[in-house]
Amino acid sequence: MALKLYFLRHGRAMARADWSEDDARRPLTPEGEAAMAREARTIAAMDLGLKVIVTSPLVRARRTAEIVAEAVGPVLGLVEDERLADGFDVKALRAVVAEHGTPKALMLVGHEPDFSAVIGALIGGGRVVCKKGGLARVDAADGDLKAAELVWLLPPSELGGG
Repeated sequence: MALKLYFLRHGRAMARADWSEDDARRPLTPEGEAAMAREARTIAAMDLGLKVIVTSPLVRARRTAEIVAEAVGPVLGLVEDERLADGFDVKALRAVVAEHGTPKALMLVGHEPDFSAVIGALIGGGRVVCKKGGLARVDAADGDLKAAELVWLLPPSELGGG
């Protein structure tokens, strides 16, 4: 059975130029929160079979994951993982997947340019761009991250967040 990996880029956050504190604490904008709430309802209706969401600890990603977890349901686990912050790569993805017992479906919430680079590497090359609030599904045959396929890449507008 294929492992379904869902890559959700965090929602719209405050601009770096407008934020004087530590970038890790940069939050979603009020509009970004509202857009993610709309997207979360769509994601919940998609019934992705999620049992856990693994998120970057950066505030904007963590809040995005919380909004989705609240919409999907109370049985959904939410795990913060430092590896999804800056520098996330395929090696880190393998470790994250292994720690969760090779689930059937796993959602990761994180950042660019890491997500696009990881997706590109998983599918054997190619340029992928994950917009803020965008969601990609990559299927890995039998959980083998060496044989993966990009199934879809949805911009936020397709999820109700645009």
